[in-house]
Amino acid sequence: MNTGTESFDVIVVGLGGLGSATAWHLAESGRRVLALEQFGLGHDRGASHDTSRILRHSYHRPDYVRLTTHAYNDWARLEEASGERFVTRTGGLDLCPPGSSLPLDDYWRSLDAEGIAYELLSADEVRSRWPQVVVPDGTTAMFQERTSIVPAARSTAAMHRLAVAAGARLQDEEPVIGLRHGARGVEVVTPKARYSAGQVVLCTDAWANILLEPLGWQIPLTVLEEQVTYFEPDDPARFAPGAFPVWIWLDDPSFYGFPTYGEATVKAGQDCGGREVLAEQRCGGTDEEMLTVLSRFMDERFPGSGKPVRSKRCLYTLTPDRDFVLGAVPGAERVLVGLGAAHAFKFAPTFGRLLADLSQDPSLASTDAYSAFRLDRPALTDPDHPVNWMT
Repeated sequence: MNTGTESFDVIVVGLGGLGSATAWHLAESGRRVLALEQFGLGHDRGASHDTSRILRHSYHRPDYVRLTTHAYNDWARLEEASGERFVTRTGGLDLCPPGSSLPLDDYWRSLDAEGIAYELLSADEVRSRWPQVVVPDGTTAMFQERTSIVPAARSTAAMHRLAVAAGARLQDEEPVIGLRHGARGVEVVTPKARYSAGQVVLCTDAWANILLEPLGWQIPLTVLEEQVTYFEPDDPARFAPGAFPVWIWLDDPSFYGFPTYGEATVKAGQDCGGREVLAEQRCGGTDEEMLTVLSRFMDERFPGSGKPVRSKRCLYTLTPDRDFVLGAVPGAERVLVGLGAAHAFKFAPTFGRLLADLSQDPSLASTDAYSAFRLDRPALTDPDHPVNWMT
């Protein structure tokens, strides 16, 4: 180990989508930034790898809908800064079968509250507009034209490049093994070196509690190993963007999927359908039971989607209320935490901006953009708080 201590304004730990965005925004603001990743850049052990993610206005609460308007603006800024195109508009279809435990009411009322346009559709209207979709009588649906696809791995890599160009230092294969909070700063220890900083931002997702425990704090997290599968339709043109939307099946179990994107396959998955795991003990291989459940659903509801050709695994790191964590650690306020609760990639550029702003102005913690996501909210401190993973 290098026994000398290097000093920085901020150290970011974790370089998935949220940490990469944070490092970029911090460096762009003129801060001296070190960003550490325990694995290689672009690794597939977390939740920021592979291809497509959904960008949408459709949410069950007005505050999230409000945040999505910032997300669209921040993705546009990322496109401008990087010179790359990331947002592919497809339109989005939320499908609610009869008797669903996830009715559409909260979604369209939240969009109404924020002035976002949408269409409510009957089962017959869904079948007429998208004959690729088979829905039961009594199904209701909501279509929002601005729903899009954003690429996970490619946009994360772009934020790495932007962070470096703005002066940040990115170091991969360097896990943090020690974190000590003091009145004057935070000491960060790795197997290779010892660093100090005025602040540390933890974007470590499923590994968050490993570094929070020495600070006297734990977040009640559930980590699931999820699986998405790519299907190969006989007629890919029927499932291309423009002909077929991003879709979400609002029921228990809940499913989601995409039109073709980058290749002649459609991607689908079950939301919160994986087994609970520890971050360091994930399987990584295809779960045949999950594949069977998803394939049966796709055969029934999207009969032309074809046979499965490959599956990929990722981690869902869930809070009991499935709300984000975005704030300082109580009693160790020089350490900030950003955790996306398995639905934040659509917000990645915004999340990074919010964390960078909070690091410079702690008084923002009491404002609407942050207050619902505090570490000391009841869902994270009351052991009897009900669990609800609806998004």
